[in-house]
Amino acid sequence: MPGERIRERKRDIPVVCAADIVVVGGGCSGVFAAVRAARLGMNVAIVEKQNCFGGAATAGAVNVWHSLKDTEGRRPIIGGLTREVIDRLRKRDAVLEDAGSVSAFRLNTEELKVELDELVLEHGIVPFLHTLYVAPVVEGNMLRAIIVENKSGRQALRAGQFVDATGDADLARDLDLPAHDQETFQPPTTCAKIFGFPSGDDFDWPSAVQQHGAEFDLEPDWGWGGPIPGVPEVQMRADTHVFGVDVSDARELTGAEMEGRRRVRGILDVIRKYGPAEVRPVLLDLAAVIGGRETRRMSARYRLTGEDVLHGRRFDDAIANGSYPVDIHHCDGPGITFRYLDGTETIVPERGMKPRVGRWRDPVAEDPTFYQVPFRCLVPERVGNLVFAGRMLDADRTAFSAVRVMVNLNQTGEAAGVACALATEGDCLAGDVDPHLLRAKLAEGGSIIL
Repeated sequence: MPGERIRERKRDIPVVCAADIVVVGGGCSGVFAAVRAARLGMNVAIVEKQNCFGGAATAGAVNVWHSLKDTEGRRPIIGGLTREVIDRLRKRDAVLEDAGSVSAFRLNTEELKVELDELVLEHGIVPFLHTLYVAPVVEGNMLRAIIVENKSGRQALRAGQFVDATGDADLARDLDLPAHDQETFQPPTTCAKIFGFPSGDDFDWPSAVQQHGAEFDLEPDWGWGGPIPGVPEVQMRADTHVFGVDVSDARELTGAEMEGRRRVRGILDVIRKYGPAEVRPVLLDLAAVIGGRETRRMSARYRLTGEDVLHGRRFDDAIANGSYPVDIHHCDGPGITFRYLDGTETIVPERGMKPRVGRWRDPVAEDPTFYQVPFRCLVPERVGNLVFAGRMLDADRTAFSAVRVMVNLNQTGEAAGVACALATEGDCLAGDVDPHLLRAKLAEGGSIIL
């Protein structure tokens, strides 16, 4: 009943791992944090609730990594482990590359799962898959351990430094760190791998869905998709949203997962009913987890703003660069707004409707070609031995809508791992690491620091 409480018995929890650094969350940001720290000689453990590493890219089936160059396509602005993993996948023919596109890399994310396993094992990182983070253990303003639960029961992992790479800021929430109040969230998407999905030449499926979607309880919407390396007959599709949900809430997440799957089937049902007989798409795979674009964003020492991003502001503690445009998925219905660094804006309404093109600012003599993320966006005001990595970083909605893509957030993971390693070496708090030293170490490890 609501309000009822059950008292859990007291119990001793065994410490099964004592490390220099514990990373909570095994998406690419978390794995990259762990690898960069391990390369600096740290003993590292990583905790992931799914059965694989990679997060949105693998469990979420989002197989796109965006351009590693500036908006002019000339200057490399992203390197590090993102570039390294692309190179590793290329050796297995697991990457399709379109250098002239914003969506520059299409990945075989099943191969990425194995490649991330290899990275973790090669660096002696202690992995905990199928392991749910449960609670922090705090002394004063210092995080001393985390409690986890898995097939072996409750366990504790102790460390000197911690990285929260959970996406939804689960660890930071339990530490009562301040977050930004948000009334709405950009809606999540369930991704799918589909065999025989029609092209525009085969059948005008967007018009069919626009015309007949209501018959299958589909709201007006907009989405996208693309190829998978090595299997031209199969596409990754992200054609629907689940509106009005917060997927950091357990009940809402459950509902969104089920509704997202239903909407994928609804699209296919429209195509099967109203398309030609020879167009018979087959659902091969549904993402293990719905793709959450936006949930909790924490307060840090600096909040990145839309002005910072859209005007290409430089920071003396910058640890990441990006050129992906502002990409705001509308919260209250179909559509997406793109804002570009050259001052132009495109608003895409529901599928089948013509985009509206305009400007968000007047032309200037010289447009920025990339933006930056400062380290301060990853550092909470208290709990000094904790660093954020990934999409819980401190940014307003406009800035967040650009920096949230994986090639940008991968860099925040690398910075978090290096910062924790430097803090361990220097016997200081991760948030107090000299940003010039941090940038130098990132550059030594292959990151592009500008």
